[in-house]
Amino acid sequence: MSVRLFERSHREISLTGAGQNLLDQLAVSFDNIEAVWEDFESFRSRSARLSVNTTSSFASSWLIPRLTRFHQHWPDIEINLSTSQSPADLRRDGIDVAVRLGLGSFPGLHSEKLWAPKILTIAHPRLLEKDRKIETPADCLFYPLLQDASRSIWKLWFKSHGVEDHRSRRGSSFTDDHLLIDAVIAGQGLALVSDVHARPAIEAGLVVPVLKAATDVEAAYYLVSTQEKAEDWKINIFRTWLKTEVKLFFGGSEHLFLAEQRECV
Repeated sequence: MSVRLFERSHREISLTGAGQNLLDQLAVSFDNIEAVWEDFESFRSRSARLSVNTTSSFASSWLIPRLTRFHQHWPDIEINLSTSQSPADLRRDGIDVAVRLGLGSFPGLHSEKLWAPKILTIAHPRLLEKDRKIETPADCLFYPLLQDASRSIWKLWFKSHGVEDHRSRRGSSFTDDHLLIDAVIAGQGLALVSDVHARPAIEAGLVVPVLKAATDVEAAYYLVSTQEKAEDWKINIFRTWLKTEVKLFFGGSEHLFLAEQRECV
């Protein structure tokens, strides 16, 4: 069966409806072939860029200090790091993978749990008054409370310890843990922050934990990607490296890092 794909009028040649339909279908196929070829070339040369998105607090306090080790072992993978407080649209924003704190519900995306942080109560040493020791959660109410953006964390924390008080919602609020820690260092009050974010400031002696016991939370850090990119070789390498860094963070062995990285190759 013959189908006309072109039609001539005067000095011009144009596509017929059938020709345009065929072109549209072929264009999709050619685009797919190009994408597969680019991915193959990227894998073959092991030279590629990986776009990573997370919050500014997690990036500055945990991820960035550890990227040196990633670059030492994978110098041909360039990390493009971006931050945002709200979850990025991975497809729209061209993000390969994201590290997010959540409850594990990421509709339409592939997610893998990394670890669940704990919440610490921190303060600047100068703020703590000798005649007003903090020995119980209720003692925190006698100090300025620094709030998260939702002004809910202190209320929920007090409630989990059997304390309900209208003062739990008072105080200046900040959009992320990094800003909260800066405010604590400035001596402005007490804050509840993730142990992941607080640890560098504690180790540097800039802040101190107020209560010995940390509080468990339901949320956890997840590595999130689109379903179609979940097994991309760059993401597999980054996933294995990230999980190994988590083990090192909790006292694992450096030898484990090297061994697990070799398994990705």
